Amino acid sequence: MMYILYFLIAGLIGYLCGSIPFGFLYVKLVKKADLREIGSGRTGGTNSLRAAGLPVGVATGLSDVFKGMLGIWLTKLALSNLVTEAWLPWLLITAGIMSVVGHNWSVFIKFKGGAGTGPNIGWATAIWWPMFPIGLVVMIGLLLGVGMASVASLAMAVIVPIVFVILYLMGYAAFDVTPAYWVGGLIAATVIIWALRPNIKRIINGTERVVGPRARRKNAQQTG
Repeated sequence: MMYILYFLIAGLIGYLCGSIPFGFLYVKLVKKADLREIGSGRTGGTNSLRAAGLPVGVATGLSDVFKGMLGIWLTKLALSNLVTEAWLPWLLITAGIMSVVGHNWSVFIKFKGGAGTGPNIGWATAIWWPMFPIGLVVMIGLLLGVGMASVASLAMAVIVPIVFVILYLMGYAAFDVTPAYWVGGLIAATVIIWALRPNIKRIINGTERVVGPRARRKNAQQTG
């Protein structure tokens, strides 16, 4: 029974951390606008960039990564001395998954939110720090190249569990004793893919929004 309580605590910590709507708050502060009524209506870094410019977009993206990390840190602080080493990873991935859920359906903004990419990179980074530079390269590379935030988000959602599977199979210390991290990555990826269903339809139809250099090229062609 106590372990059920611990899982509920981990989930609540992750959810509340993930629910902090940084993009919504930053755009409200800078532009006095409701981010939910702009562009895609999501509160992540890409729509914040669209609504309030590059500095706000970058600040939102980094803050969203941070809240995913925060959920892991607080869960470890609160529960690591109460459970065995075998159970702790499962509590941590519960917090990580719920940070993605909280970001996508935040209790603070009427259960609106983003797609979950920032906190997904964040919780994975708190578990294994190289996930941050991997995420940075993947996100920036695909945003500059493909120009679709949804494609970058989908790619990163898949990469996280793949990386943890590789660490597990290679016998990397602390990752070879439990499948928790790649299982958590798969569940988080499922949550993100579910949230991106409308985007996937638009990608298939060729009508997905583009950003960055590709968007500028597209606008130039239309105005030219």
